[in-house]
Amino acid sequence: MSSLVFKRVYVWELAVRFFHWITVGSMIVLIITGFIIADPPALNMHVEASNAYLFGYIRVIHFTAAYLVMAVALFRLYWAFAGNQFAHWSYFIPYSKKAIKNILHVIKSDILLLKDRNENLEDVSIGHNRLAAFSYFIMGLLFIFQAMTGLALLSQTSGWWFPKMFAWIVPLMGGEIHVRYWHHFLTWIFMTFIVIHVYLVLYHDYVEARGEVSSMISGFKFVRAERIKKDKETQKD
Repeated sequence: MSSLVFKRVYVWELAVRFFHWITVGSMIVLIITGFIIADPPALNMHVEASNAYLFGYIRVIHFTAAYLVMAVALFRLYWAFAGNQFAHWSYFIPYSKKAIKNILHVIKSDILLLKDRNENLEDVSIGHNRLAAFSYFIMGLLFIFQAMTGLALLSQTSGWWFPKMFAWIVPLMGGEIHVRYWHHFLTWIFMTFIVIHVYLVLYHDYVEARGEVSSMISGFKFVRAERIKKDKETQKD
């Protein structure tokens, strides 16, 4: 009979969960409306001209979702300084040997599905593992570029000053068509990341049984007592 002792630990604060689910909803809307805008179907066939503004509504929905996700991204940046240790910015940049070691362990055990003989309690992350955290940092940088290209495209028709601040990107990237290519290409990068992210979350939830999926709703994970002790000792050092 197993003697392992698990404790319920509050990992994801309400602010982090709020950011996560608003981002999920916004990204779904952005991807769907983005593909419609990129390749618009014949939505207005056999429709009276006075009722033929459906595509305009799709663009409004797309831009609204974009502004919403940019707003919560700014909030998440603030929370990277105000939140707990699992939300802190330093957790997302692997600047220590321990963080790099954890990344190598995750690549070996999760991606290559190999047995890591160096695995120990310190490799089992309470929050994000270091590879996931660093990937979120990289995706954050790509999101900034995605937002800038989107605003640059909007600047061509917008009368608002904010999108027009990014109009310089269009000539810098060689014209509107090149901006559209990059904006579209990054959408596929985000979709690929989403698929991998969902798979790994479900994989960890099944293998580790620590409440990986439900934790982003409740905020709580089940963590081995020894790991919590190790984590507290590390913070004291």
